[in-house]
Amino acid sequence: MTRRAFILGLLSAAAVSGLCFFNDWVLRQTYLVGNNMPASIYGILILVALVLNPLLPRRFSLSGRELAVILALTLAGASIPGGGLVRTLIPTLVMPYHIEKTSPGWREEDVLKSIPRHMLVDISKDEDRIVNGYVQGLGEGDRHVSLADIPWRAWLLPLAFWLPLALVLWIGLIGLSLVVHRQWSRHEHLPYPIATFTEALLPRDGERVPKLFYQRAFWVTTGIVLAIHLNNFACVWFPDMLIRIPTRFDLRPLAHLLPVLARGGGSGLLYPHIYLIIIGIAYFIPGDVALSFGIGPFLWYILLGILAGYGINLRSPVEGTSYFSLNPQSFALFGANVGIISAVLFTGRRYYAGVARQAVGIGSRDAIDGTAVWGFRVFTFTCLAMLFAFCAVGIDPVLAIAYITFMLIGFIVLSRIIAETGLIYLKCYFWPGVILWGVFGARALTTQQMLLLFLMSTVLFIDPREALPPFMANSLKVLEFRRVRLGRAAWSCVAAIVIAILVSVPVTLYIKYDMGSSTGDSWSTITVPRVACDNVVLIRRKMHIQGMDSPEPTGSFLSRLHLISPSGLCLTMMAVGFALVLTFTAARLRFSWWPLHPLMFVTWASTPLRWMGVSYLIAWVIKILVTKYGGSKLYGTLKPVMMGLIAGEVLGALFPSLFGLVYYLITNHQPKMFNVIPG
Repeated sequence: MTRRAFILGLLSAAAVSGLCFFNDWVLRQTYLVGNNMPASIYGILILVALVLNPLLPRRFSLSGRELAVILALTLAGASIPGGGLVRTLIPTLVMPYHIEKTSPGWREEDVLKSIPRHMLVDISKDEDRIVNGYVQGLGEGDRHVSLADIPWRAWLLPLAFWLPLALVLWIGLIGLSLVVHRQWSRHEHLPYPIATFTEALLPRDGERVPKLFYQRAFWVTTGIVLAIHLNNFACVWFPDMLIRIPTRFDLRPLAHLLPVLARGGGSGLLYPHIYLIIIGIAYFIPGDVALSFGIGPFLWYILLGILAGYGINLRSPVEGTSYFSLNPQSFALFGANVGIISAVLFTGRRYYAGVARQAVGIGSRDAIDGTAVWGFRVFTFTCLAMLFAFCAVGIDPVLAIAYITFMLIGFIVLSRIIAETGLIYLKCYFWPGVILWGVFGARALTTQQMLLLFLMSTVLFIDPREALPPFMANSLKVLEFRRVRLGRAAWSCVAAIVIAILVSVPVTLYIKYDMGSSTGDSWSTITVPRVACDNVVLIRRKMHIQGMDSPEPTGSFLSRLHLISPSGLCLTMMAVGFALVLTFTAARLRFSWWPLHPLMFVTWASTPLRWMGVSYLIAWVIKILVTKYGGSKLYGTLKPVMMGLIAGEVLGALFPSLFGLVYYLITNHQPKMFNVIPG
């Protein structure tokens, strides 16, 4: 790993962190990060590797190893400024004070006083400037505020708590990524489709141009796809002069042919958006995965339609409101996640046990990578540090252990999905505090514990569509392709994360205080900061009606086990999700003809698959036809075409964003919105 690659990687991570909020919520363009294959990062990589690098003098051109390192550091930093942390962190620390003014229930329950002072901003000195300045903005007209106008001091204490906690979590996740990487890459031979595409972009040792550069089919396909998106982007600006090339097709008039699907709420599946990037990626994954992702959403909504006929609604909360509610659908997805992690641990049990033994100084008969051993040690240490931080704010140790475990399950399953399927957009649709609520009941947990657990979720786990582990899974595989030392690269990724935090937090705070919080992101500004308190107020009022609110039980969680009152429907759905995954895993291992993959049950009820499912079905049909009638020869011939679909869609998202930035800098007006890739 060269010095210039390290420096360029850090600069790239800083650039993404500094531009993310501005691009997403000022320019309102395709998310700068937004998913597991950011168009901004991979688009720039395509331009550098295939256009700029071949034109540079040899001494200035970057090698494949250097590009791999730069990409890894950039992706690590990209997990911070958006939904991974900063997008929800900053509103969560200040907006509750503003929301309380219009929420009588909050004031009656005095809910904000139940939150430790260091978890929210300090408004004791100048509440108007700190809270109202954030909401309304301190800038006037075209005059921007100065750095001195920002009330930095009020933010020091909560940021001093949350940022180290988040950093410890990310370091632990990097260590965990090192632990699982060798098992997934070398032993299980997962396909890593995004890493495979990335590897094709990078030049070999001693070369300046990758082989893909000479593939005419790649350039033709890329050009066609790019032209489609640039034409559609121009149509947004000049709708009366150009004709938009359709990428969505309305089949909803056919809904009467599938009344069960419509009754379950699945009519949106009949208005599909065709994502060419999904078709390209799905070409490189097993056919059963593409088929499962394609029909999974249809099966889910048909199931909902059947149950709706009996008066059962799995999408309606049993209790609670908004995100943090007892929703049977979320519990089914959590059960599926537990099933996947169980299968993952069982498959690699010998390897993981060997890593753990060597990490504590016990010998192993198997050859264990030293990087994985150190990764396990770092992971263990950070878990203990997180446990200490949770307990320090008043969370019971048993609940803290359960919460951290559930959170890690979500992250590692996301990482597994990206390594095995290349699914570019997915997040967890369960929340650890809510799972504990459904399993044990509010009385056993106490509303104070629930409030703290919910707050942890609003910052660390509410929207992991840009999570670090999936980025690390792809990065480690590309680095392995290029024979870069993974341990050294991992520590470099920690440096990139620190840089991303140091850049994204002050930049986002400045823009918020300059322009106000009404930038169009009502989800993170209003919904996220209020879900924890809203649910706690709702629970307290229900307990008051039932005569169970005074006094609230004290002591340790274990001393309150006799108060357990689980949600029967939620536990049932969790067991069903778990059983389906294990059943399909066993069937897939036992029968070579088994057509469906167990990952279907982690994704079939998710919004991303509702959008992208039809694209997976198209990819499955294409692959079936190619392998049946053309064999391996035609399959190999079409690889550049499929890579062209990926590259063209990525560039089709990148160029409008670059145009929007230039347009704003010249005119100071917001450009028209244009989105290509889901996120």
